[in-house]
Amino acid sequence: MVKLSVLDLAYIGEGFTPADALANSLGLAQHCEAAGFERFWLAEHHNLAGIASAATAVCIGHVAGGTKTIRVGAGGIMLPNHSPMVIAEQFGTLATLYPGRIDLGLGRAPGTDQHTLQALRRGPESSEYFPQDVVELRALLGPPQENQIIHAIPGEDTNVPLWILGSSLFGAQLAALLGLPYAFASHFAPQALMQAVSIYRERFKPSAQLAEPYVMVGCSAIVADSEDEARKLFTSPQQQFVHRMRGGRVKLPPPIDDIETFWSPTEKAQAPSMLSCAFHGSTETIKEKLAPLIEATGADELMVTAAIWDHKARVRSYELLAQAVG
Repeated sequence: MVKLSVLDLAYIGEGFTPADALANSLGLAQHCEAAGFERFWLAEHHNLAGIASAATAVCIGHVAGGTKTIRVGAGGIMLPNHSPMVIAEQFGTLATLYPGRIDLGLGRAPGTDQHTLQALRRGPESSEYFPQDVVELRALLGPPQENQIIHAIPGEDTNVPLWILGSSLFGAQLAALLGLPYAFASHFAPQALMQAVSIYRERFKPSAQLAEPYVMVGCSAIVADSEDEARKLFTSPQQQFVHRMRGGRVKLPPPIDDIETFWSPTEKAQAPSMLSCAFHGSTETIKEKLAPLIEATGADELMVTAAIWDHKARVRSYELLAQAVG
């Protein structure tokens, strides 16, 4: 049986504040812990009006402090935005406070635009050093070596589990080479999913962290008590997709009755390729809709995001998903 986990972006809905979003993230994590989800990850994004998880390590501490058993982590930290030393200290501190519960997923993309990248005091060339930075970070979180000069404290010997996140073949190759678990972001970039998973499994080399390949597949899944309700809730991520195409940076919009009144024929035509790993349905249908993705990829775990404007409906969606699939 495939494991289920949660990817949260601390969505800020229209009419709500970042404080609301962060409170909702904790509330959602508590409900998902009770429902039996494996882990709860937050993602680093910057300069986006609808996402409150920019200070990802701080958000993880907020959620981990309000839960007891669910694993909490980053899905992910965009490592080119940071020095490995700083991330080792941040996540080493989290692992010291919440031992055995912290994950660290690492991405190569900046998670923002070029102007914001400059504001972060990083350049586009930072991503070129991603493989070396991952190796350095793993060393800082591992046991100290003889004659080692630089130590991350806290961090050293916490051995925080690392994951490689990706939406292209690069991440699959790196995860395989380093013997790390691999998470593919098919919830927003599904095109290379099958090839990336295949390459990862074919080239995997065992490591101290992982003996066999482990694949997590990201997807969007919205579940409601009826098909009609799920279809309406799904109009929020559909609108969000269109706003991104139009270059907008808006808060998560509330659902609408008919998406056909919102998008143009061209936008509608582009949606299926980008939303091919986005699903919606009732408890009676969602398992059947997810089954082809699970079977095709052989996923060990699904990392599910649900861009639902209403917090109660979002909590309900994850609860119904756990009942239907888990």
